[in-house]
Amino acid sequence: MATPVKVYGPPLSTAVSRVLACLLEKDVQFQLTPINLSKGEQKTPEFLKMQPFGQVPAFEDENISLFESRAICRYICEKYPEKGNKGLYGTNPLAKAAIDQWLEAEGQTFNPPSSVLVFQLAFAPLMKLKQDETLIRQNEAKLSKVLDVYEKRLGESRFLAGDEFSLADLSHLPNAHYLVTATDRGEIFTSRKNVGRWWDEISSRDSWKKVADMQKNR
Repeated sequence: MATPVKVYGPPLSTAVSRVLACLLEKDVQFQLTPINLSKGEQKTPEFLKMQPFGQVPAFEDENISLFESRAICRYICEKYPEKGNKGLYGTNPLAKAAIDQWLEAEGQTFNPPSSVLVFQLAFAPLMKLKQDETLIRQNEAKLSKVLDVYEKRLGESRFLAGDEFSLADLSHLPNAHYLVTATDRGEIFTSRKNVGRWWDEISSRDSWKKVADMQKNR
């Protein structure tokens, strides 16, 4: 039996949950090792060998280690093409390019404002930190412009990269999940007809439901 891949980090981390969702979509066995960020476990010499920036997740597959969640997801799809959702990262160069362009859009245009909002609206109150209302307003406006582009795209196709669920859609789940379920700003997604339909569909996948359950139980 193959040795399960190892993921290091808490499921509540958006980057860790992205990798977990990918592993579940691909039906790849994994072992999750929680890392206590408040105790600085991500800064130990042993952890820094896997993740030199001292962030989560870190990932091991036999004798190799990787960091950066999107790179890990691409690796999982390339390493295990015949497992689980075979089309998650496309099956030909054009499909992969279509997925990659929306993965880039997620990383470069969706993630920056949505990450600020997730921290300010979902995590700052839990950490008893003062929220920055100016920062919240600025990033709400930025995210709204991004989602206007998505609204148009999702009126043309069922998912971002085409008519099949892909890594491009999956990569949006972590931040969108917090904004819809843990803040009062969920309408930024749900008030848009096509984005709302897309969100309902991708967040209802069994893989993401399992990740959400893991988050609740940690």
